[in-house]
Amino acid sequence: MVPQAEEKPRKHAASGHRARLRKRLLEGGAEALADYEVLEYLLFAAIRQGDTKPAAKALIDRFGSLAGVLNASPGALTKVEGVGETSAAALKSVALAARRMARGEVEKKPVLGSWQALLDYLTIDMAHLTVERVRVLYLDTRNRLVLDDHVADGSIDEAAIHPREVIRKALDIGASALILVHNHPSGNPEPSRADIQITQRIAEAGRLLGIVVHDHVIVGREGHSSLKAKGLI
Repeated sequence: MVPQAEEKPRKHAASGHRARLRKRLLEGGAEALADYEVLEYLLFAAIRQGDTKPAAKALIDRFGSLAGVLNASPGALTKVEGVGETSAAALKSVALAARRMARGEVEKKPVLGSWQALLDYLTIDMAHLTVERVRVLYLDTRNRLVLDDHVADGSIDEAAIHPREVIRKALDIGASALILVHNHPSGNPEPSRADIQITQRIAEAGRLLGIVVHDHVIVGREGHSSLKAKGLI
């Protein structure tokens, strides 16, 4: 399908709207703009003149929230009226910047001492995925991130993530601990029986070889769950 071209610029009914929006953004702080107004401003870079409000509101209607828009695929974005490849690229660049900022906060500090930063990073990166993704965060003796390993896409079971392979990887890279992570595309982060079983098998395999499984974090649009906090590890 040929990507939809940007909507042709239309003269805004109220001249100076962009200047007023910019002033509110610069002077009003984090809550100065509604979510659709943030999108309006981001679309200014792609749509140099005219009203970006219709496209911004259409994006919110289609994807439900600002986070939903920024995490949508380029193909899905360009199906919205008024949003072409240039606009989609502008929005995806913001999502990329947010991920890198969040990851930077995780990489430079001990993970267990900056737990909220880790949750923020995982939420930005995984909460809106439409497929189930399994990751293992390998940590050194100071609980700093050594490797963020994308293990597989698909249901979390031994076909996707084998306990022996997870622990072998830790030994190969000199990690002393790990955190399991995956997402639930349904949005509900509550652990399933399979989630609990595979976590306990990996934790047991780790104990035999001196590798600590700190937690298994499940991320969804409705929040997150920690198997450690639930007493399941």
